[in-house]
Amino acid sequence: MPVWSYAARTVSGDLKRSEYDAATREEVIAHLRSQRLIPVSIREKPKGINLPGGAKVKTKDIVIMTRQFATMINAGLPLVQALDILAKQSDNKTLQKTLQDVLYDVESGHTLADAMRDHSKVFTPLYVNMVAAGEAGGILDTILLRLAVFLEKAEALSRKVKGAMIYPAVIGFVAVSAIVVLLLFVIPTFQQMFASFDQALPLPTRIVILASDTLQSYWWAMGGGAFAVVFLFRRWIATSSGRLTFDRVLLRLPIFGNLARKGAVARFTRTLGTLLSSGVTILDGLEITARTSGNRVIHDAIMDSRSSIAGGESISEPLRVSGVFPPMVTQMINVGEETGDLDGMLTKIADFYDEEVDTAVESLLKAMEPLMIVILGTVVGGMIVAMYLPIFGIINTMQ
Repeated sequence: MPVWSYAARTVSGDLKRSEYDAATREEVIAHLRSQRLIPVSIREKPKGINLPGGAKVKTKDIVIMTRQFATMINAGLPLVQALDILAKQSDNKTLQKTLQDVLYDVESGHTLADAMRDHSKVFTPLYVNMVAAGEAGGILDTILLRLAVFLEKAEALSRKVKGAMIYPAVIGFVAVSAIVVLLLFVIPTFQQMFASFDQALPLPTRIVILASDTLQSYWWAMGGGAFAVVFLFRRWIATSSGRLTFDRVLLRLPIFGNLARKGAVARFTRTLGTLLSSGVTILDGLEITARTSGNRVIHDAIMDSRSSIAGGESISEPLRVSGVFPPMVTQMINVGEETGDLDGMLTKIADFYDEEVDTAVESLLKAMEPLMIVILGTVVGGMIVAMYLPIFGIINTMQ
């Protein structure tokens, strides 16, 4: 049976909002009149859309929706009408249903930010708080445009960092696959041939044959062990102490740590700068930024800075003491505080570190490519040479 959302006034003029199950609109009206209520608006609540597995809303979809939303608000369209248009034209079913739910909540009297807050998988705390600031300041269209630009740059930064990690991961997967194929299918053939030789095999050959026998006999144990290690690692990293330890080690890695640090600084400064320029308070901005930092060490440093500000101190000193942020960053933040242009200074830092991430990724890929090829060639080539050593020995004996 359909669920109807209604707004009605009592005899004394008070507005009442609620829901009622009924087959038709006329039944809802009859029910309201029986309760001595005067109908103001009656709307059928959108039915839920069953999505197998729950389709994910990509950042690209959010950016497009946000830009269209800003254009319609700037053109003077009412909020409800703009949401209705966005919901109807969205190609992503999850986003479509989310916008329908937001539309229903807005029509029921909620603010846009409150309606979005109930859909945290689509609208992040940063998104919701910026929308709330835009509603409060009457500059929702401006805030939405800032959000779209921010999301585009944040997504570009994320792609750069992930791109640096993909190449070594792919090469590593190819290397492991090649080694497994050699040990399971190629080495046994050589092993059968060597069994007919009446001579001792070289040490490298015996090591490779032992590895092949072990993999063939105990592949299930090795697979189960690998699964157990991954499972236990994920359980450990889900704990507070485990996450902190892992993130601390990540930031200390020789090459990847530098890249992760620069990416975190760029994300932190751009997020906080965008929030502050949109009218979000410094305390709320720091809390939101900490939750979206993606690194527990960075999170703790930001929250310490928030506590410092709440106690009447500066933001830059706790960041400097944490040792996580480069000196240049804390000095520029300090200058921004003293000049009263903290949001502008944060944006400049973010732009600088975006370029730094570009340079770091390019340098990393240039260094990783020959290194991974050498490692892959050494391992696979070493196994092949180990298999041919006995053959070379037999040839020398025959001469």
